[in-house]
Amino acid sequence: MDQRTVLVVDDEPKIRDIVRRYLEADGFAVTEQADGPGALDAARDQRPDLIVLDVMLPGLDGVEVLRRLREVSQVPVILLTARDEEVDKLIGLAVGADDYMTKPFSGRELAARARVILRRASPASSASEAATAIRHGALAIDPARREVTTAHGPATLTALDFDLLLTLARHPGHVLTRRQLLQAVWGADYFGDERVVDVHIRTLRKALRDDATDPVYIETIRSIGYRLIAPPLSSAHRAERHYR
Repeated sequence: MDQRTVLVVDDEPKIRDIVRRYLEADGFAVTEQADGPGALDAARDQRPDLIVLDVMLPGLDGVEVLRRLREVSQVPVILLTARDEEVDKLIGLAVGADDYMTKPFSGRELAARARVILRRASPASSASEAATAIRHGALAIDPARREVTTAHGPATLTALDFDLLLTLARHPGHVLTRRQLLQAVWGADYFGDERVVDVHIRTLRKALRDDATDPVYIETIRSIGYRLIAPPLSSAHRAERHYR
């Protein structure tokens, strides 16, 4: 397997050095940038497999960098935030971050999360699982190609949002709690804020053009979690009604 490349973007050399050492010890190749414009240039020219992106950057802040990245790329992004930047965490997740870590953070944990995210972004390891397409009404999911189509046409999802949808789609009609979704998508060793699930459900619904107040695909089960609406025959009809 080719060596994976991680772009580390932070204006503090000490933090870049810590992150570099842990990632390189885990077998990653690492490149660095210290500001927002440089991050965008490096993402375009180097095409890294993963970006570790600080929120507080000179030139362009990390949230704006992420917003511009998502216009042209679905590269996985881990957002770094200060302890009191709760709003930036939620905005960053809504814009399309795959995960976030709060400073000060463990370099070992960051490297572990990078492995999980890149494993998730890779094609399914099981050939039979990858070959099995899933269809629920107008929703079609191709795990092998990591493609999603709705009544509106192809939907563009981040790697994490794709796996979130795939997890729900493999249990149609069954309610999955936030903790179950965290363990299935983020990994059993993830102990972050469960609200990350809610934020990604919102971005997933936006990509699917699914109305939370009258959902075709994803239903909220108050105080518990979410489920993919089971595919009765009326599901396709409802999807077509929304499409019109």
